[in-house]
Amino acid sequence: MPAQSFDFLEALVNAPSPSGFERPVATLYRNHMARYADRVTTDVHGNVLAVLNPEAPMRIMLAGHTDEIGFVIHHISDEGLLYFSTIGGHDSVIPVGQMVWVYGRQRVAGAIGRKAIHLLSPDELKKKPEIKELWIDIGARSRAEAEAVVQLGDVATYQYTFQRLLGDRAVARALDNKAGLFIVAETIRLLSEEGGLPSGVGVYAVGTVQEEIGSRGARTSAFTVGAQTGLAVDMGHSIDYPGVSASQYGKLDMGKGPAISRGANTNPVVFDLLCRAAQEGDIPYQIQVTPGSTPTDANAMQLNGEGMATGLLSIPLRYMHTPCEVVSLTDVENCARLMAAFCRRIRADTDFKPW
Repeated sequence: MPAQSFDFLEALVNAPSPSGFERPVATLYRNHMARYADRVTTDVHGNVLAVLNPEAPMRIMLAGHTDEIGFVIHHISDEGLLYFSTIGGHDSVIPVGQMVWVYGRQRVAGAIGRKAIHLLSPDELKKKPEIKELWIDIGARSRAEAEAVVQLGDVATYQYTFQRLLGDRAVARALDNKAGLFIVAETIRLLSEEGGLPSGVGVYAVGTVQEEIGSRGARTSAFTVGAQTGLAVDMGHSIDYPGVSASQYGKLDMGKGPAISRGANTNPVVFDLLCRAAQEGDIPYQIQVTPGSTPTDANAMQLNGEGMATGLLSIPLRYMHTPCEVVSLTDVENCARLMAAFCRRIRADTDFKPW
């Protein structure tokens, strides 16, 4: 991975972007894509669209969402403690004892607290904590002191940042889906620098907003782009660790390449093109079966307007929706190569009708 690309990935992961508050990441993405795209725009929803060949009749939409899970402050107590709601899906055992950044009038550190274990009743010890039982302590001694720096509706994220592990692996919060957004950006870089995109084909690389709360940005941007075909890229559950059954969930291993989804959310022509592109490009890949809709931007893209011939690429990820998500950087690179190879196979007259 080029050093400039690696630095961009690290910057994306470290920037805060809970759903509805994606501006820091959207700004990074917009500025980065201006180097490679023919046109970069931002819509009223906050989606950023970077386009190659904007006048081409065949349009491909690539979607990687800019948002991450997080917290939003909904009450400040008389003691100066911040009570919060979750943005996106959270396991309520994870926040306890974590350090967060609260993005108020200034960024302020906070600790997520609850009643100490010594004070829990026997019944309380037997059950998971509930989010309503937790708070963020920023050190304020009163509501007035807290309100001087934080107001209702401000958001918070875990303090974890991008770090390298052994080999090609990395850990961070929000790799879901900053790694996917990075892959979309890398695809445009590869197509811009290496070429191979047919003249009659345009690529719309969209940093979508609010995926974690229902793929809202993908729905509106798909309507705007009006693409005949598109790929979403997101994270998939790597199950190469103890306690998870491949017979129940399907096998997906970290380091063995991106997953190509097969099922109702994937157009059969798109699936075949992706598999052939991987095979002919010597790109390792896995198959992930999704019998119905998927909880990704691919679902919103498929069902928008007259419909879109969609595909879904997934990066094997460990510990999803925790502050220590783990990926293989080689899988990330190979996914961008596969996405670029798919775009190069599309022609102005490609027919995506399944039968």
